[in-house]
Amino acid sequence: MTSARTTPTPAPTEPVPPAGRADIRVVAASPETARRVAEVLRHCFDSTEQRSYPAGREGGTRLHLTVDTTHPAGPARSWLATSRTSASDRLQHGDA
Repeated sequence: MTSARTTPTPAPTEPVPPAGRADIRVVAASPETARRVAEVLRHCFDSTEQRSYPAGREGGTRLHLTVDTTHPAGPARSWLATSRTSASDRLQHGDA
């Protein structure tokens, strides 16, 4: 008995969003849970209107939205500003 090797089929390619944007997909058991996650993201970043779809036979919701990370708002703005390291932060003791 011989086994033929099969080459895995590559996943379909999806369009890459423009620089500074991220496509977000949330899969949750209920539409309300998916909406809560989208709401938090919208408080942090500018975003497109969310689109929701059924997520399988067991129910659930799949929600899509695109966020613009170049225009952070509220909590994300302060988090992004403090998370970036400057050249002086990268120098270790004894570095010149």
